Amino acid sequence: MDRMELEQTLHTARALILADLVAGDVAEADVVSLVEDAVAQRRWWVEQWPEGAGFVVGLIAQDVQDALLERYGRWPLCPVCTRSGDLHALEVEPELGPDPHWACTKQTVLVAPVGSLAGALR
Repeated sequence: MDRMELEQTLHTARALILADLVAGDVAEADVVSLVEDAVAQRRWWVEQWPEGAGFVVGLIAQDVQDALLERYGRWPLCPVCTRSGDLHALEVEPELGPDPHWACTKQTVLVAPVGSLAGALR
C-alpha cells in the first residue's frame, strides 16, 4: 500500500466515524480529538500490516467507542432497544473484518453500516 492509499483509507475511516458522532450529537471538539488519536494509532498499525487496511474503519470505530466509554459512557446507544428502556451500546460487527456494521447483539440485528447511523437514529 502506498502512502496515498494509506492516507485515503484513514481519511475515509475518519469521515465515517465523524458522521456517526454527528448523527448522535456527540461530535464535540474533545470527542473529535479522540478520533484523531485513534486514526494516528491505526496509521502505525496499517503501516505494519498493510493487508489489514480493509479492517481499519471498524477498528477505529471500536477505538473511539472504547475511549468514549472511559470518559463519557456508552456510545452509540442502541436505537432498537433504547425505545424499550434497555440502554446499551451497539457493537461493531465483525470485530475484525471488512464492511463493519453497528449491531445490536441483544436482538442480533445489524443496525447500520459504520458511517450511516443517521438513518438508524431517526
